[in-house]
Formats: sequence, structure tokens, C-alpha cells
Amino acid sequence: MKKVTILDGGMGRELKRIGAPFSQPLWSAQALIEAPHFVAQAHQGFIDAGAEIITVNSYACVPFHLGEERYESQGALLAEQAALIAKEVAQNAKQSVLVAGSLPPAFGSYRPDLFESKRAFTILNTLYNAQNLHVDLWLGETISSIEEAQVMASVLKGSTKPCYYAFTLNDEISEQAKLRSGELVSDAVAALLEQNVAGIFFNCSIPEVIEQAFSDTNSVLAKQNKSVILGAFANGFTPIARDYKANEGSQAYRDISPSEYLGFAKKWHSQGASVIGGCCGIGPEFIEVLANWKQDLESA
Repeated sequence: MKKVTILDGGMGRELKRIGAPFSQPLWSAQALIEAPHFVAQAHQGFIDAGAEIITVNSYACVPFHLGEERYESQGALLAEQAALIAKEVAQNAKQSVLVAGSLPPAFGSYRPDLFESKRAFTILNTLYNAQNLHVDLWLGETISSIEEAQVMASVLKGSTKPCYYAFTLNDEISEQAKLRSGELVSDAVAALLEQNVAGIFFNCSIPEVIEQAFSDTNSVLAKQNKSVILGAFANGFTPIARDYKANEGSQAYRDISPSEYLGFAKKWHSQGASVIGGCCGIGPEFIEVLANWKQDLESA
């Protein structure tokens, strides 16, 4: 079994939980703008729970959340501020903590229908340049289509830091895992292996669909005789409908416990996943259970 590295949990919902200013459409960027100390507090909470990688709170530093005017005037500055906050918290941690720069969906989560390659490259390249000096690795998050993954890869093409790509999956269990675009995970993995990729992750999907995604990924890796780091950070949402429109309301939570989430994590680990954390709705209490499990594995 591969050694486990613990990723943090969902920043946006954690900010809301601890009382940070939080509303649509600004989402997690509102705390950056109005009360950045809450961002540091949220990072610290995940570190205290056992996270070894924290993710920069730049997910909402895009026009979709900030609006075009604020993005043009403050987008890059806010992303850099978010990276500096994460870096400072990580450097002051008692244990070794890495900082992952975040490349988010440029046009909203789960919206491959809105994707525009040229505009996406400009937005993501801006976020890359804003964070690059302050991060240890890169995490392309909540990727809904092969085209989106390829644009992220073009942004990260010259990076000398590890680059990880996290796909979001269709929340319907099937014999072949699919992206939100309807494209097969196996095709997405095959396309991404031609790029600068250190790892392939799955995120912001219900835990139940990730097992099939790893199975399909492992088949492609075996066929091409290649090896990458595998990881997962599922959400705590109810299944997201295909016609869900981001920013038009909050997705409902499901009743999942940390121990239940750990059960899924164990399955992913048995399939080769070595980086495990959580996405929306997965708070420090979940990360603590994952961290305790990791300690048990290492002491066994």
C-alpha cells in the first residue's frame, strides 16, 4: 500500500461555518475581500486536524464569482493575497505543510457548457502568475471536460512544480465513469497523460462514483505502462443534477459522517490513491479521521 498524504477539506463551506462573510456570487472570495483573517483561520483548522497539504483560497478569484469589473481590478491581487495567506500559515505550522496553488473552473463549477478555451487560458494564466512564487505544487480543480484539462495543462506546461489535475464526475453510478461533460474518464486520462502531469485526482463528486473512476484510470495506466499519483477529495453534497447552475443557489448537503467517508477513502487507497482529502462540506472533523487512519496505517 502506498503512503497516504492528507489533503485539506472544502474551504468555502468551512469559511461559512466559522462565521466568515459568505454569500453568492462572491463565495469564498468574500472573506478575502472583507475579512482575510478568516481564511487563515480556516487553513489553520485543517492543519490542526492533520492536513499536510492546504489549497490556496483562489477558487473564486475569477470573473464568474467576482464579476468582470472586480476581476480586472482585483482578481490577480486577491489570488496573490490568498497564496500569501496560505504560505504564512503553512510556514508557521508545527508539522511540514505544503501549499497547493489552485487553478479553478474559469466559468463556474460543473459548467462545461460555458467553457471558452481562449478566455479560460487568459484567466487561469493570470491566477498562475499571481500564485506561482508562493506555492509548492499545482492543483487544477473541478475539471469538467477534456478541453478544460488541456487548457489547464497548457497553462502549467512550463512549471517545474508537481502538477495535479482533479476531475469532477457525473454523479450517476455507471459501468464507465464520466466527467460532467459526459466524456469518459478513460478518454480524459489518456489525453492528460500526454501533458505535464504528476497526478490525477477526482474531486467535488459524490464519494460513490470515485471508485469506478479509479478503476477506469488504472486500466488506462496499465495499458500505457505509465504511473502517476492518484488522489481524491469528494464532496458532502447530494448528487448534482446535470442541469445544475452554479451560483443560482447552494447545493444541498447529504447526511454523511466522517466514519462513512473514511470507508470510501479506504476503498480509494486500496485502488492506489495516496493523496486523500475532502471538497465542499468536508470539514476538519473529516480530515482528523483521515489523519488518524493514516497514523494507524503507518504504525501497523
